[in-house]
Amino acid sequence: MTTVEENPVSGADEGPYAIVTGPDGALWYTLVHSGRIGRLIPGRQPTIHQLDPDCGPTIIAAGPDDALWFTENRAHRIGRITTDGSVREFALPTAECGPFGIAAGPDGALWFTQTNSDMVGRITPQGQVTEFPLPTPGMFPAAITAGADGALWFTLNAGNAIGRISVGTNPAISLYPLPTEAAAPVGVTAGPDGAIWFVEIGAGQIGRIDTDGVITEFPLPDRAARPHAITAGDDGTLWFTEWGANRIGAITIDGVITTHELPTARSEPHGITQGPDGAIWAALESGTLARLAD
Repeated sequence: MTTVEENPVSGADEGPYAIVTGPDGALWYTLVHSGRIGRLIPGRQPTIHQLDPDCGPTIIAAGPDDALWFTENRAHRIGRITTDGSVREFALPTAECGPFGIAAGPDGALWFTQTNSDMVGRITPQGQVTEFPLPTPGMFPAAITAGADGALWFTLNAGNAIGRISVGTNPAISLYPLPTEAAAPVGVTAGPDGAIWFVEIGAGQIGRIDTDGVITEFPLPDRAARPHAITAGDDGTLWFTEWGANRIGAITIDGVITTHELPTARSEPHGITQGPDGAIWAALESGTLARLAD
């Protein structure tokens, strides 16, 4: 039986948003409304690192350099924080670009999306930035992940599609339209089956795309649940947040779905990851981190 517990980590107005396990065996999370990065070792009190209060730290990812990298959506920067709390910030070439998703690529760089400028960006650990425009404007690229095929895959929230960008001196970009209209994909992750899995916040579905571009969609029992983020667990299950339904869901690679209610009403679950303790952890905008374990 899966148990769910909530761990307070911030004020209710600070907005825990994204969460990831760092190279130091701690959970790292963004506080989007207060401009902070938090660090939590399960069972201890969190450590908070203050940034520019208005920078809007959004998605956070473990980098190839034993540091954590994050997007500053409102300040239009990429940030880097070491495990001892040292912060560097890198301004992006395109003004008002709105960076959102970020992930480590197979080439030793970080890849990120720019929601306002319809670009995918690449930043080296030294801070060198390259930007790659999408072939179609108005797509609103959101989350991004590294695939098993050596490419980066990303969701196009307004474009209702999944994108793929290869790695190299002249990256190729491919777009794959979704079968369901207005599905509005957001979160994305590499699955245990070699495919890419994503959530459709507008359609209440979980999606899967293989490396040949074949898309399968799995409707949720509650189509109004508004799934937001998704991650793969070590047991071969995909876990996702239901932002509009106050639940955490799980789906097997065969499409079997189960859901788990959160204890606090209207907690607004966003980011999700497998923690250093093997449990599934989710960031709740109400000011807590939820832990799910058998």
